[in-house]
Amino acid sequence: MEGFWENVLRYPRYMVSLVLGIFFFLWEQIKPLFKNPITATAIFGLLIGSFSFLYFTLKAMLGLDPV
Repeated sequence: MEGFWENVLRYPRYMVSLVLGIFFFLWEQIKPLFKNPITATAIFGLLIGSFSFLYFTLKAMLGLDPV
């Protein structure tokens, strides 16, 4: 049974390393675009818009409006 729990505890570390690897890869791809102010502003606006869309969509779907 010890081997089972050791194996189960490896999965969270794998998930964290996988997610961090994806974010580092995406950051390396996007980093050169920040040298141009126009593309930097566009990327920043896209990120703000995406998070706003996700926030308001989930808020409406889950009914989280204060009464």
